[in-house]
Amino acid sequence: MSARDTTVMPQVNGFDEVTVLWISEGMSCDGDSVSMTASAQPAIEDIVLGLIPGLPKVNLHNKVLSPAAGGEEFLAPYRKAARGEMREPFILVIEGSIPNENINGDGYWTSFGNDEHTGEPLTLNWWIDQLAPKAWAVVAAGTCATYGGIHAMAGNPTGCMGLADYLGWDFRSQGGLPIVNVPGCPIQPENFMETLTWVLYHAAGSAPPPPLDHMLRPQWLFGKTVHEGCDRAAYYEQADFAKDYNSPKCQVKIGCWGPVINCNVPKRGWMGGVGGCPNVGGICIGCTMPGFPDKFMPFMDIPPGGSLSTLLIKPYGALVRRLRGITNATANREPRWHHNGPELTSGYNPRWRPYGPADPRRQAAMERNKP
Repeated sequence: MSARDTTVMPQVNGFDEVTVLWISEGMSCDGDSVSMTASAQPAIEDIVLGLIPGLPKVNLHNKVLSPAAGGEEFLAPYRKAARGEMREPFILVIEGSIPNENINGDGYWTSFGNDEHTGEPLTLNWWIDQLAPKAWAVVAAGTCATYGGIHAMAGNPTGCMGLADYLGWDFRSQGGLPIVNVPGCPIQPENFMETLTWVLYHAAGSAPPPPLDHMLRPQWLFGKTVHEGCDRAAYYEQADFAKDYNSPKCQVKIGCWGPVINCNVPKRGWMGGVGGCPNVGGICIGCTMPGFPDKFMPFMDIPPGGSLSTLLIKPYGALVRRLRGITNATANREPRWHHNGPELTSGYNPRWRPYGPADPRRQAAMERNKP
């Protein structure tokens, strides 16, 4: 189905106030909401408290962080937005896979509150249908929401999919934006908050739309591979591979997919710049990718291209490792004139003098250097 709406909310000088409606009632573990709270640059508290210059006032509604008692009190802003009665623009954040409610039999795959008239559960799909066409921006948080994730793997009974599969990849919000996908299982905290901050600055009229790649990911976050930012990458170049998970060397032969995965975690770390899968001994299993998890299973087997690539690089790596070893050994020796002997052997010549002003050699050199 497509919820594309060609009517775009007018924006002249930006908005002074924006509401964030976060729904995590997809097929989800709520891990993205929990992970988001670990962000420090920026922290969600700083955004909500208005401590970041240039951002509009932000009203956040997320069940993990909500001060509401729950029930209808928590649902009130969502119902208001669904009726089209919300005064300020809102950003819809979806967490969790989108199930196919057309194949749910006599039940429901998801629910988020009840219908006020019938008492029947309101599915995530119903809320998306009501809110996405009215939202100023739509953001998918985590791999489940972006591409389906674990719940959408082969053999699943729910027909799960990502948000763009449900709304359509050509969907545009009221602000003229495509869906903004921030994958990760779960999201890297700063990756999500940095993206949300960019969208908020755009809503304030002080930044352009965030640049996205063909899979609707922020380009500046997912434009490089794990391998390109990995501390272990030099071992790969030297064909020096780990044989078990206790080794600090390249893990390609024990299941790491880093060379082909778009993710910045090795460089960014996880919390406060610390951690991240290969940084702490974990292999990359491709959790930010549209093909996750099916294309990367079984997780700890060597990737299909791993054997070939390591075979091709092995002779080059062995030679480079040997040559670098020789140079390293040389660099680890002090110069021979560092001694306490009776003779100066540094090559110093007390009779050497630079060219004087009248020296013909100086004059000849100056002539040669004239433009």
